Amino acid sequence: MKRIVVLLGIYAVAMALLEAAVVVYMRRLYYPKNPLELFPLHFLNDYDPLLELSREAATITMVLTVALLAERRSLTRSFAAFLFVFGVWDLFYYLFLKLLINWPRHWLEWDVLFLIPSVWLGPWICPAAIAMLFIVWGSWALLSQREVMFTTTSLTMIVAGACLSLITFMQPAIANGTETLSSYLPGAFWWWLFLPSYLLMAAGFALTRWPPRRRMSTHD
Repeated sequence: MKRIVVLLGIYAVAMALLEAAVVVYMRRLYYPKNPLELFPLHFLNDYDPLLELSREAATITMVLTVALLAERRSLTRSFAAFLFVFGVWDLFYYLFLKLLINWPRHWLEWDVLFLIPSVWLGPWICPAAIAMLFIVWGSWALLSQREVMFTTTSLTMIVAGACLSLITFMQPAIANGTETLSSYLPGAFWWWLFLPSYLLMAAGFALTRWPPRRRMSTHD
């Protein structure tokens, strides 16, 4: 299993470099004067939505496929492999962007995080923090000598925390509408909602380490 975790990590790092290279080219294409400045989001007027959504969907499919191939003993371990690869990929993606074009320029710089089903916006440090959580829990679950199980409580906490964090990322697009989003400039981020949602997710994952007697298994 240690060998599998190492190989999953290598795959995720390679994916991160590939993704970062694509984004560097996209920035030079859409922002030729200053690839480091994303806002206002003028690229929304010119980019191909179907092509970009397909690229992001393909990326998630690649992560999911390799996770299912690496761990097939249970849905829980497959899920752990998925989160581990996703976390390493996302964290190294920002590391490679920093090495390639010296971006992000500061800890709270905003980024376009995702485009499915709408534009996700927020400081890059937020998805990086979630990626760290995924890496820690995913690697522990994969390397654990016992079967990792979710309780109804832990699963509810994780799902609720994830949904609340998505609200913080999608709130700018919902509030401004896709028609005017191309002129959007970062404002006040909803830290008051993101931080509790992050702690809720972290607590839900932590409960899988110390589950109560009555447990709900996702064993396939």
